Amino acid sequence: MKARLLPEAYISEEWFKKEQQLLFRPLWQFVAPKMLLSKNNAFVTRNVAGINIVIQNFDGQITAIENICLHRQSPLQTESNGIRPLICAYHGWKYSSDGKVSNIPFQDSSYRLTDCERHSLKARTFSVYCFGNLVFVNVSENPLAFDEQFSLTELESLRQASELFDDEVLVTTFHTKMNWKLVYENLRDALHPRFLHANTVYKQVKFQERIDPSDFNNTKEYINTKTISREEHFSVLRSFSGGGLNEPMPNMPTYAWHQFVERYGNDDWYLNWLVYPNLHIASGSGGYSFIIEHHQPVSASRTDLIVYYVTGKKKRHYSTSAAVLLSHIDGAEKVLREDIDMMEKIQAALNADSPSACLGDFEYTNQKIERWYLDVMEGQHEL
Repeated sequence: MKARLLPEAYISEEWFKKEQQLLFRPLWQFVAPKMLLSKNNAFVTRNVAGINIVIQNFDGQITAIENICLHRQSPLQTESNGIRPLICAYHGWKYSSDGKVSNIPFQDSSYRLTDCERHSLKARTFSVYCFGNLVFVNVSENPLAFDEQFSLTELESLRQASELFDDEVLVTTFHTKMNWKLVYENLRDALHPRFLHANTVYKQVKFQERIDPSDFNNTKEYINTKTISREEHFSVLRSFSGGGLNEPMPNMPTYAWHQFVERYGNDDWYLNWLVYPNLHIASGSGGYSFIIEHHQPVSASRTDLIVYYVTGKKKRHYSTSAAVLLSHIDGAEKVLREDIDMMEKIQAALNADSPSACLGDFEYTNQKIERWYLDVMEGQHEL
C-alpha cells in the first residue's frame, strides 16, 4: 500500500518545526546513559525539541536546565559532556540545581541588582526520569506520566539490561544528512539486512521479517479506523517501544574478555530494543556488550546520531577493556555507515514531486506508526 507520509514530511522545515512543537516537546526523550552523570558536576548537553539543555549531577541529583545564562545568553556548558560546575565561562554566574543564580561575581560593585531582581533570576528547568541507567527528559510544562508513553512491562528487560551497563563508556557522534524518521523506518525493517548488510552483520545474524497474523489484522483495522479514543491513542503509542530477544546466533563468538564482565541473560541471541521516538539499543554479543543509539533531530534533513559503546559491568578490571570498546566501535561503525549512506542517499533524492513509498505487508508496524503520527500532526489527538 502507499505510505501515508508525503515527501514533505521528510524535507520541509515548516513541517519539522511543527513536528518539534506537536510531537517532540510533549514526549519523553532519551538524553544519555546515566553512567555519564554518575559523578558530582558531571553533565551532558543535548538539543531537545529545539531547546538547548544541560543535564547535570548536583551532589547526586540529576537536573535538566536550559543551557543559557540569564546574563548575556552564553551557553553554561559548551561541551557535549564533561565534569564541571554549572558556571558561565563568560562572566562567572553560577547556578544551583533548581536553576536559580546562586552567585554573581562583582554583584555589589558592578551589577548592583536589587534583591528582588536577583531572587527572580531562574533558568528554566525540565522534568527528568531515570529508567534503569537510561535518562529521559520532558520539556513540556505538564509532562505525561512516564508510563503513559511507555509500557514498563514491555520495557522491563531493557531496564534490567541497562542496570548491568559498565561505567566505562565510549561515545561518538555522526552528523548525518537525513530526516530522523528514516532512521526508525530502517530499524523496523528486518528485510533490508540481507541486502544492505550482506557482508557485515547479516553474516552473523540472519534477521527475518515476520508477520504476526493477529498483530497484522489489528494494525489494518486501526489504520482504517477514522477516530479512536485518547486512551486507545496512547495505547498505540506504548506499542511502539519494546524488544529483547530478536534473532538466535548459533555461532556466536566467545572472547577472553567475556569472563571479566557480567552478562545480561544466558541466551545466544541478538538483543534489540526500540524506544520511540529516539532510542535504539542492541547487543550483538548476546548480552556481554551493548550499543546505544540516540537519534537527535537537528532539522528536516539533519540528524545527530549519538552512539555509546559499553560492556556489562566489570567483575574485575582488565587491561584490555578500552581495546574491547574500540573494537566494538570498529565493527559497529561498518554497519552504521551502511545504513547512514543509504538513508542519506534517500534524503538527497527526495523532493516535493517524489512519489510516496510503496509499503509491503511486512512493514505494517511502520504503517501503524504513520497513522498515529499523522493523527498528532493533523490535530486529531494532542499529546
